[in-house]
Amino acid sequence: MLYPHSEANVAVLRRAPVIPVLTVKDVEDALAQARALIAGGLLVLEITLRTPAAMGAVSALAKTFPDACIGAGTIVEADQIQAAAAAGAAFLVSPGMSPRLLEAAVQAPVPLLPGAATASEAMALRERGFRALKFFPAEPAGGAKYLASLAGPLPDLIFCPTGGIDLQKAANYLGLANVACVGGSWMVAPRLIEAQDFGTVEQLAREASALGRRR
Repeated sequence: MLYPHSEANVAVLRRAPVIPVLTVKDVEDALAQARALIAGGLLVLEITLRTPAAMGAVSALAKTFPDACIGAGTIVEADQIQAAAAAGAAFLVSPGMSPRLLEAAVQAPVPLLPGAATASEAMALRERGFRALKFFPAEPAGGAKYLASLAGPLPDLIFCPTGGIDLQKAANYLGLANVACVGGSWMVAPRLIEAQDFGTVEQLAREASALGRRR
């Protein structure tokens, strides 16, 4: 069965030029980060499922910010898909893809963005009906030049590169025809969150949001 949520995936990626990737220690931390990012104009947020508080944070953000699009990332197990969707995630993100995840993604009630780092992986996902992919880890895997080279043989795929990206690199990726948005965490760097410097978080989010107006 071909993946049924391909257009929904594309729609999520086209909502914002940058998707902040948040690692949260508790719900209050998640709310503070999200509040600053949304104030800066970034309305699509990815919460990584790397901490015990992550699933609760997804639920809290989805309820608190109904106009935003809250997703769950680092999906690596099939059972995380239903759990994240039940928590209120509007979209899901995986660093890669496996046969079990493919099967679960087809049945999922919300779109799942799978990860690919090679042409072969991208082609395999394309055969299953995916048209929007996460390019991960973007910088170690070859960066913008590598991703640009995929546009020729795979012109119908669009990507969200994530991994090692900052504001300057984001602009380079966003200049590519096959990039819809980028994922990054530079606006919620650990030193800023530890210092609770949410004014700087908001300013960095505003700079990232402005990248969309330059396209």
